[in-house]
Amino acid sequence: MTKKIVCTVDDTEYSKTAIALAAEMTKAMGAELTLLAVNQLIGGVGGKGGAASYLWDNAELKRVLDGAVSEAKKAGAPDARTASIKSRDVARAIAVFAEENGIDHIVMGTGGKGGLSRLMLGSVSRDVVFRAHCPVTVAR
Repeated sequence: MTKKIVCTVDDTEYSKTAIALAAEMTKAMGAELTLLAVNQLIGGVGGKGGAASYLWDNAELKRVLDGAVSEAKKAGAPDARTASIKSRDVARAIAVFAEENGIDHIVMGTGGKGGLSRLMLGSVSRDVVFRAHCPVTVAR
């Protein structure tokens, strides 16, 4: 039985779709909803690409999470919690967070990349599906 749902959030329309679905699932299952933002470490790999930095500074991260909470409230999940973690590997971070926090179900959006762009850029949602210990719903 699903009691804890995590919905990954960023600042995209795809994230809003996932939040709406996660809110519906939360209401239908009587589950607890956590909105998770992964602040990705970018750059600085192997001494190339400049200094490493995070995707969002603290103010931007707060804006992303506050926006996600607002979307969740509009979708009927007024008690959604927030969490954020820092990682270079977003998919791994999501899977580890879910396992360490007893999450029963992961909901995430996808940009719907296909063909060559998926091969070139990879797919966080695909990687989470393979790594997660629990069911993953990908909202489009």
